[in-house]
Amino acid sequence: MDARAENFYAVWRTRCRAVNALHDDDSVPPEKLLQAVWQHQRLRRDALKTSDGKTLRVLHPGFASAEGGPDFRGAVLQLGDEKPVAGDVEIDLQSAGWRAHGHDKNQSFKNVILHVVWEASGKIETVPSVLPLKNFLDAPVAELALALENESGLPAALRGKCSAPLSELNSSQLAELLNAAAKVRFENKANAILARAKNSGWEQALWENLFKALGYKNNVWPMVNLAETKSRWRGGADSVFEIQARLLGVSGLLPDELTRSQKSSDTFLRRAWDVWWRDRDEFADCTLPRAVWKFHGLRPANHPQRRLALASHWLARKNLVSKIENWCAPEIPDKKLLDSLHEIFQVERDDFWSWHWTFKSASMIKPQPLLGEARVTDLAVNVVLPWLWVRAKEGGNEKILRAVERRFFAWPAAEDNSVLKLARQRLLGTSSARVLKSAAQQQGLMQIVRDFCEHSNAICADCRFPDLVRSWQAPTTI
Repeated sequence: MDARAENFYAVWRTRCRAVNALHDDDSVPPEKLLQAVWQHQRLRRDALKTSDGKTLRVLHPGFASAEGGPDFRGAVLQLGDEKPVAGDVEIDLQSAGWRAHGHDKNQSFKNVILHVVWEASGKIETVPSVLPLKNFLDAPVAELALALENESGLPAALRGKCSAPLSELNSSQLAELLNAAAKVRFENKANAILARAKNSGWEQALWENLFKALGYKNNVWPMVNLAETKSRWRGGADSVFEIQARLLGVSGLLPDELTRSQKSSDTFLRRAWDVWWRDRDEFADCTLPRAVWKFHGLRPANHPQRRLALASHWLARKNLVSKIENWCAPEIPDKKLLDSLHEIFQVERDDFWSWHWTFKSASMIKPQPLLGEARVTDLAVNVVLPWLWVRAKEGGNEKILRAVERRFFAWPAAEDNSVLKLARQRLLGTSSARVLKSAAQQQGLMQIVRDFCEHSNAICADCRFPDLVRSWQAPTTI
């Protein structure tokens, strides 16, 4: 192809994309483009000034948030001659959006130190500072739209200082390092279980951690609280339905009113209340207020009502704990580990909850399992394997100890999440999930983040990990 000839594909792309990337009024770019401009710092960085005339130095733009709240977390900025500060950054088209969107009253935005906008409008807020981008772009808006529309991952300049030394490790060395960090994380989980078991017994410690795992990050403590009071509310409820009614009542998640639109939900709710009416006075001292639960940003399948329905099935079984204990005895091929544990935790079809995400949701066309394979992996690495390991350790059973360790390091990779994705981009320089071959390697990367990244900032100030990696020589594995 003649180097001077215009690339026909580039012409097509420009015609189709440059206009679509903008609003009808092409003087105002979409907010998504402003977010990309900020992340990749396509700005005249040496000329930045806030709306009140202060010079702004962006030491790090922060990390894009995928979980609501401010658009970027952990930015490091310097205003005028002040000391650099760390905080969050919010992106809006207009400065008036700060109040219009309710950010001034939302506690999730209390750490915002910079409000990045296209242009200032109305009364300028003094807190946080406002940066209008309109006059600071390093290229025309249409050109930026084309350049940034397919950008993903973290720009190389914004990766952690450890990314370079980590990239020099071969695959065996990287696996060795991650597995070593994973072992620390695994033993920490096991020791936490042991501490609880010394006070409440092995079985109770298991139940508390199973409930904790069902709470995920949003509802861990309400779930743990329910497990801690299990001896109070569990007795006398034998069937799955009775346990569900009581557990939903004690949790504070049993609705007070009928939906009036979902017949199947209202039928179930009436039956549940028939059970809970008889019990609620007796268990008033351990009933949780609904306010302790968080629902924002939850996937429907992770709603605590449905998770408690799953726990009710487990509690109705007489042999769940013994099945878990016996699971570590036989030899199981690595490829069948997940399926073998899934078989223990999977429950039969629930007449209501297999067809509904919540009380208010419409009935699904096809039933959905109460437990998927991704959650089984979470249970394995966070609860079951650490519980079995520390029991074997305390009992001096070396054979079981080694068997459990082998299963942990052989366990297939878990479902990806925003923490892992950012860690891979920052530390390993890639957005590909395939670089982490096992759940243990994922756990190891998260442990490194906890031990080092969380004690530094976005520009890795005073972090020793890069130097430690440079000076470390991992044994080559065959």
